[in-house]
Amino acid sequence: MNRRCVVIGLSGGVDSSVAALLLKQQGYDVVGLFMKNWEDDDTDDYCSSRQDLLDAASAADVIGIPLEAVNFSVEYKERVFSQFLAEYKAGRTPNPDVLCNAEIKFRAFLDHAIGLGADRIATGHYAQVREAGDGFQLLKGEDGTKDQSYFLYRLDQAQLSRALFPIGHLYKRDVRRIARDHGLPNASKKDSTGICFIGERPFREFLNRYVPHEPGEMRTPEGILMGEHIGLMYYTIGQRQGLGIGGTRGHSGEPWFVAGKDVARNVLIVVQGREHPGLFHQALDAVDLAWIGGRAPRCNWVYAAKTRYRQTDAPCAIASLDGTRCRIEFAQPQWAVTPGQSVVVYESKVCLGGGVIAQT
Repeated sequence: MNRRCVVIGLSGGVDSSVAALLLKQQGYDVVGLFMKNWEDDDTDDYCSSRQDLLDAASAADVIGIPLEAVNFSVEYKERVFSQFLAEYKAGRTPNPDVLCNAEIKFRAFLDHAIGLGADRIATGHYAQVREAGDGFQLLKGEDGTKDQSYFLYRLDQAQLSRALFPIGHLYKRDVRRIARDHGLPNASKKDSTGICFIGERPFREFLNRYVPHEPGEMRTPEGILMGEHIGLMYYTIGQRQGLGIGGTRGHSGEPWFVAGKDVARNVLIVVQGREHPGLFHQALDAVDLAWIGGRAPRCNWVYAAKTRYRQTDAPCAIASLDGTRCRIEFAQPQWAVTPGQSVVVYESKVCLGGGVIAQT
């Protein structure tokens, strides 16, 4: 096994390309791997995978590394997409990027890389790994506006021990500068957003192909009927757009927001005003726990947590904990805590792990 050989996931974007370039400069034998994770309805109208592969190949050529394309679409459907659909059917709002990292980028991809004879894998994530004692820690990326540790909290010690994040210590502006200085063709390429397999297609149209929708009532917490929804799965907590109940007679002109879902009665709970108490929660329960160090944090200890990506760290404590469930209490009420999303716990810059929000 070649301990200087690293297989890096090349997406066609500037981050992974610069990561590959830095590894090459550090003396590693670098092999690029382009992952295709979706095939259904994979057309140029919605999915950019063909162009991304061309961009990855162009970057690999400039860097001077080989590139292999591999298809993980079967694994993606079995390990990620099936759970994605199950969560929507249950009325929750899942985060497939978290599961994709744990099951595809750091499992199927890692297994493939080891099969190629590599000892390590690398990605263009804005995160860092640090060896500490007899284990490894996941740290936030240096660029706080781009930190992606939130999406990596399910990685275990075996995965982290083989992971490299070459740009984790850099700011985005520096990554683009390095790309320009070395003539990488994607130096100015726009960052990808959203879920890769959905692309730019209308989300409701896409989801309706896989999950039957059932219209129902929109009501306030007091039970006042405000209108009809087109299916609970199409709405998420804190959503403002697309409710169709603005300017309702007898109510103030403040916007309406989704505050909850009564799945048993198929009722969407809506409130008026962003500061409505129904949008704030002091605590939450999380399940499907994953702790990076292999053991859970201490209860009643001050930590910080995010309940969504890009959220500011919120001081909190773990009030109760068993092997499958924990309760997290925040110093200040949190806005639009969403079942199905992940709560990720930090101690300063160290990501400790987290779980899936079950209820508030």
